[in-house]
This record gives sequence, structure tokens and C-alpha cells, in this order.
Amino acid sequence: MYESEFALDEDLVYLNHAAVAPWPRCTADAVRAFADENATFGARRYTDWMATEADLKRQLQRLINARSDAEIALLKNTSEALSVVAYGLDWQAGDNVVITNQEFPSNRLVWESLAKFRVETRHADLAQGDTAESAIIARMNDRTRLVAVSSVQYATGLQLDLTTLGAACRERGVLFCVDAIQSLGALTLDVQACQADFVMADAHKWLLGPEGIALFYCRHAAMDLLDLKQYGWHMIEDALNFDAATWEIAGSARRFECGSPNMTGVHALHASLGLIERVGIPGIQERILDNSRFLFDFFNNLTGSYRLVTPQAAGRYGGIVTFRPLRQSAASLYERLQRKNVICALRGGGIRFSPHFYTSREKLAHALALLPP
Repeated sequence: MYESEFALDEDLVYLNHAAVAPWPRCTADAVRAFADENATFGARRYTDWMATEADLKRQLQRLINARSDAEIALLKNTSEALSVVAYGLDWQAGDNVVITNQEFPSNRLVWESLAKFRVETRHADLAQGDTAESAIIARMNDRTRLVAVSSVQYATGLQLDLTTLGAACRERGVLFCVDAIQSLGALTLDVQACQADFVMADAHKWLLGPEGIALFYCRHAAMDLLDLKQYGWHMIEDALNFDAATWEIAGSARRFECGSPNMTGVHALHASLGLIERVGIPGIQERILDNSRFLFDFFNNLTGSYRLVTPQAAGRYGGIVTFRPLRQSAASLYERLQRKNVICALRGGGIRFSPHFYTSREKLAHALALLPP
């Protein structure tokens, strides 16, 4: 039904939304319109641009069920948002942060960099313990200040139970930080239900938006825990009063937005989220999970040729399906798929497929038909 919203080359099978997603037509149209307006009128309608920015924050508030759009900031990327948290907290020597052993470098390097402050990064082995969550909780102790996890792991596709982790953190007085880049736009995320203090996600994956703009959610009660390291005109309370001799930091998450916004990114993501809202996250999630199950069925029928890396239990997978060929190298099969216009990724020692809600069953079947039995 929504395939017409995507202008992908007919010869492509695009299974790489966990890396960089193609834009919908509505997003490309919005960027062209914004560019034309800028070229023709400059910033004559800047107040309209600001209104689009404000509406984008309301869209993001609804998407994650934040209490207020005042808890939403627009930053450059996930890494910047993680750094705002990591370098905003008042760490003490001997404190620790718990992460998993499957994290993308963005959610690992930033915490390991705190070693210079004698802060320990504790890696939970998700293969240990009865569940992935119990393995994470077991790594917490009385010096744990924060737990930082990805909602869905980028290589294995494992989906974590954020509600269980959030409850464990709240019970222990530990802050909870979620890198949601591999689930936001694909799966339901409720920051109130999972009791997250911080959530971040770039726009360019499942949100179908551009690079260079990202959600940063900060629970209102946690804002004053983060010391600001960047200052500029945009992050003060009375931002448009350029002649004021005194100033105060904004009471909202705008305090984390140092300078001028990425208005091109704002217009693009606003259009992408408009499409996501029209389709609805419940419907998007069901289509994505159904695509994953279709892929599972295929590989389960070829267990002598392929091994699934992604867990298949309900609630443990999202849109990522990673598999390893047993009769040839993953790299050689990946190259074959790329030559055949199947756009995917090498991750976790295997090949990662990540179709979105609009990916047709015919496209998936075509990609699978190219795999040697």
C-alpha cells in the first residue's frame, strides 16, 4: 500500500534500513520545497521554519510517549547525545557504567573514554545468565551510576526488555540510558513505561530521515544532573532577546541545543515522521516483524547451509535478521548480493538484512532466491 511512497530503483532490493534508509517521496519533496523556498526567499519565512521545528518535537514526543515536548532536544547524532550524558554527569572515581558486550562503538567508546576519570565500564556478556536482562543486572553493584544499552543490538538483532531493565535501574537508583537507533520508527517505544532517563536516536535509519539530526530525550527530573559543556545563543531561556545582558539556561531540553538548528534536517524528518504517523507504529511494527518471521522460516529450512544469529523468540527480535553462511564466507556471499543489487550489510560475522514495513514480500523472495541452497 505504501510502496508508492518510495522511489527506489526497480532493480534494487533494499534491505539496509539498519544502516542508512532511503527517503520516502514526501521527505524528498519537503527538502526540495525547503531548498526552493530558501533559494527564492531566503529566511523571509523563518517563523514558519520555527513552527515546523516545534511541531517536529511534538511528533517525537508522541512517538516515544514523553510527558512533554519540553523533554525533546534535536541534536546532530546519537554519538553527540551519548556524549552529552557521559560528560554531563558528575562522576566520582570508582563509579561505573554497565553496558553490554554487543554494543555499537557509539555506545561503548563514550563510556570507556571515562576511564581517565577512573570510571569503570562494565561489560555484561549477554550469553551469560538466564536472560540478557539478568546478565546486565548482575553486572550492577553499589557503585553503578548508569546502565546504557541499545534497545535492539545492531549486529545480532537482539531486542532487550527495556521495561525490566528500567525497573531494575529505578529500584537501585541507577540512571537508565537507551540508544534507540535500531528500534525507533520500527517498534513501539514508551519512555514512561520503561522509565528511561535518556533516549537518543539518529533519524537516518528506521525513522526514514536524513543524517545530521537526532532525537535526544531527557526526562525532566534528570536535566539538572547534566552539566552543560557547550554554550550558545539557542540554549538560553530568552533565546530571541539578543540584547539581554543577563541570561539563564533554558528550563527545557533546548538547553542541550547549543546553536542554530539544522533546518533542512528538521523539514526532512518532519515529513518522514508525518508518514510514520499516517501508517501508525503498531502497523509498521507488525509488518516489520512479519518480514523477520518470513526470513526466519527461509533460513530454518536450510539449517545445513545457514545459521541464524538473530534470536527468534517472540519479543527478542525486531527488524534486523543476521545470518551466517556455512558453506562459504560471509564476505564472498555479501559481495555476490551487492553485485545483484541486494543492498545489505556485513555485521556480526554474518550478513544483516533489515527490511522496513514497505518492503514487499516479492522483494524479499527475490533476495532469498539469490542465496545458494
